[in-house]
Amino acid sequence: MDNTIIELQFSLNTFYFLVSGILVMWMAAGFAMLEAGLVRSKNTTEILTKNIALYAIACTMYLLIGYNIMYVGNSEGGFVPSFGALIGEAASDADHALESDFFFQVVFVATAMSIVSGAVAERMKLWAFLLFTVVLTGVIYPIEGYWTWGAGFLSELGFVDFAGSAIVHGAGAAAALAGVLLLGARKGKYGKHGEIYPIPGSNLPLATLGTFILWMGWFGFNGGSQLFLADKENAVAVSQIMLNTNAAAAAGAIAALIVCKIMWSKADLTMILNGALAGLVTITAEPASPTPLLACILGALGGSLVVFSIIGLDKLKIDDPVGAISVHGVCGSLGVMMVPFSNSDASFVTQLTGLLAILGFVFITSYLVWAALRATMGIRVTEEEELSGMDQHDCGVDAYPEFVTIRNH
Repeated sequence: MDNTIIELQFSLNTFYFLVSGILVMWMAAGFAMLEAGLVRSKNTTEILTKNIALYAIACTMYLLIGYNIMYVGNSEGGFVPSFGALIGEAASDADHALESDFFFQVVFVATAMSIVSGAVAERMKLWAFLLFTVVLTGVIYPIEGYWTWGAGFLSELGFVDFAGSAIVHGAGAAAALAGVLLLGARKGKYGKHGEIYPIPGSNLPLATLGTFILWMGWFGFNGGSQLFLADKENAVAVSQIMLNTNAAAAAGAIAALIVCKIMWSKADLTMILNGALAGLVTITAEPASPTPLLACILGALGGSLVVFSIIGLDKLKIDDPVGAISVHGVCGSLGVMMVPFSNSDASFVTQLTGLLAILGFVFITSYLVWAALRATMGIRVTEEEELSGMDQHDCGVDAYPEFVTIRNH
């Protein structure tokens, strides 16, 4: 092939990687807005602080440690990764710049950690959360990521998770569940006799904006995971991925809307938002091979399932203020197990093996880290601090100071 064409393809692939990474980075803003809208006003500044701090920590830890563990110098088919150079060197026949690959991968790490943020909101100590961020983004996520995307043993088995329904979303949910179980529910969420008391979010317009931002960012999340663009075959594949991604999200929102109407005769906005996200998470495991109709079906399954999952976790007194465990864990698992219906290279046994390996590893390691933090510095704020709000306790700045002034007078 002519050198000019090779260089042009290299440049286009690199550019596509970078733009996709920027879209995924924008999902950090989506998570921040979604979570800020779904917590109470007295905890808004703290949740925003967590989101920007976790993004910064994730980027730094993955640069210093995580990328090495996940990709550099590892043997194929292994369980335990090795350490290599900081980022490594690109092969002479590489299709894109290695630095663009790092940038694309690092924003995925931050996405996984953002899932944890919403689930433990309104009662976890800020600095305990940030210390956990260091461990998850620097060590836990890169190890399980190596098993598949780094050519480890799950890749050798034939486990398929195209853009990370389990590797990213399921892992974030498993870490969140471990933290929530040790943390306990927010004060006033559950009664002594099994009553469930809703705690409404403070800003649903903000939560809706966050969902649309996430929806937009997902085109980079799934589309960028094709890894290449600069030829006809890959360009068509990227187009199919984006079509299916959008179709699944839309079907998820519609399905959640219908389920809410049937169950409560109301259009519950928070469930509809989570329905769209559930559709996105479900299609993420394999957005390339389904037909558009199947993508709609998968999205609708996710959008329906997430409503029942949120209700079910509440009945179990597992308090998740934003529904993150249901959206990313339950629907991520659904997506992984649906892959064989459209991808003949995948099997249900292999998919289940990979899913259990990833979720089990992340849950156990996260539980141990959370337990260590609870035994040393503690992970939960005091009842008085929870009552007054995390903004004043952790940040000293109210997100809505005019509202606080009016309330106090």
